[in-house]
Amino acid sequence: MSSEIQSDLRADVAQLFVVRASGHALDNQRNYPAWELTNKELQTLLGQGVGGVLLLGGTSTELFHRCRTLRQWAANPLLLCADVEEGMGQRFHGGTWLVPPMALARLHTSDPEEAKILAERYGRCTGYQARSCGLNWILAPVCDVNTNPDNPVINVRAWGQDPETVSALASAFHQGLSLEGVLSCAKHFPGHGATGVDSHLDLPILDQNIHELEDCELIPFRSAIAAGVSSVMTGHLLFPNIDPDNPTTTSRELITNLLRQKLGFEGLIVTDALVMKAITQIYGSGEAAVMAFDAGVDLILMPKEPGIAIEALTEALLSGQVPMQRLDEALERRRNALATLETSSSPQNERFFINRSFELERSEDQALSEDLVRSTLEIHQLKPIQPAQKGLNFLRIDGVFPCTILSNSAPAISLPEKVGYRTVISHPMGVNPWQDDTSSPLALDRLGDGPLILQLFIRGNPFRGKRDCQEPWQAVLQQLQREQRLAGLVVYGSPYIWEQLLKVLDSSIPAVYSPGQMPEAQKQALSSLLEPVQDPESSQHVMINEFTN
Repeated sequence: MSSEIQSDLRADVAQLFVVRASGHALDNQRNYPAWELTNKELQTLLGQGVGGVLLLGGTSTELFHRCRTLRQWAANPLLLCADVEEGMGQRFHGGTWLVPPMALARLHTSDPEEAKILAERYGRCTGYQARSCGLNWILAPVCDVNTNPDNPVINVRAWGQDPETVSALASAFHQGLSLEGVLSCAKHFPGHGATGVDSHLDLPILDQNIHELEDCELIPFRSAIAAGVSSVMTGHLLFPNIDPDNPTTTSRELITNLLRQKLGFEGLIVTDALVMKAITQIYGSGEAAVMAFDAGVDLILMPKEPGIAIEALTEALLSGQVPMQRLDEALERRRNALATLETSSSPQNERFFINRSFELERSEDQALSEDLVRSTLEIHQLKPIQPAQKGLNFLRIDGVFPCTILSNSAPAISLPEKVGYRTVISHPMGVNPWQDDTSSPLALDRLGDGPLILQLFIRGNPFRGKRDCQEPWQAVLQQLQREQRLAGLVVYGSPYIWEQLLKVLDSSIPAVYSPGQMPEAQKQALSSLLEPVQDPESSQHVMINEFTN
């Protein structure tokens, strides 16, 4: 075969790869340089035919210009995508950040029709803002049924804990995206909700057989397929009772036989990120790409070494290891997906962005954000927390660098300080706020006297493993109540932690749960608990990096 033909084949193969990039323009602005390619690498790969980019970080204006630049560098029309499961504001400043999907699942139990209406509005808000910024593919909805309360990676990202709720809400969300002219993606096939292991860190092994999957996990995927979902993402999950040798991403039994043939899905199938340890601890970049493609996947997302992966798949096709028909089918599906899209970079949006007069968040988007928080707040005791001259506002958060939920002006800090509560922030980066005494675990003697507002920002988050589940917050509540120090409780995120704490919380203690963690959720949760005072004295907030004797 001539070098020219081989080069053309490589360019065709490259179209099926999606690489990761920062939404910021400059290399030194990348938040995750280990995963996000440099501009030189991006320009080279896109010029060689790479057909997709996953973006994260930056403002909505930066993202718009970034998408325009990437299109200029590309030899082919691009699939430009983002993991914005909770609205554009989750990943890009200037967008609307919405409550996590699990919030609507709880509303669905009492008002299913309202929950479905809100889920569609959720999808429309996300789709409109994504398209306005230049994106054309949203890596959502999550179709996992979160049957394991200790799930460290799905958790509140799921649309529910039962297949019927997930089916209804995920399909409504997809409908909203579709109405705004962007592609959707049902994930993580065939279901990541029962796992106790984060596939970013290790390979989850699940004991369900095909009949058990049919009874639960596959139901939302069937509904999404029937609703016309554009793509399906594989989960890096091993099901020994179905395919004992291959994780889903490289399993012909699960991808071709189950998803493609039995479930009848005709759209794009994309891998989850191949840079995740569930895959990299087993396969090299080239091997993973070849095995996934041979199993029936169409698009290869974020291989650790994209150049090596493209070469490996090209060689596998040339040698006959992978049938050339597979390439033709995948390219055809990609063309069909792109053909369904409206242009995502209209002259009107471009003019607004360049003139810096375009506000991405519309009034209806802000109203949706507020409505979602308001309709999903849960109040245990509607009794105002009294002002205190020497009160303590104790925040537990997932991380600090960067911490998108907190700033100096965040309501979780500013509102308690207005009524006399000094803020102390505990975070897990080398932090150990615990004593050895399991019955009195919090080191209160190091924090000072006075009533304490406890605010817990806890939800299932990738890369944290099971650390959040191991923190003894029930014992902390009992300790604070025993010492008559607990002035109030706010839980942001996990409904499972909230339900556990309610079991030991005194009925007289004011407490609020919000599924969301963003500033709007903080404002509404604390406004329901705090009694403001006139001309409050200024307070300080400090960060506890470690507790020392």
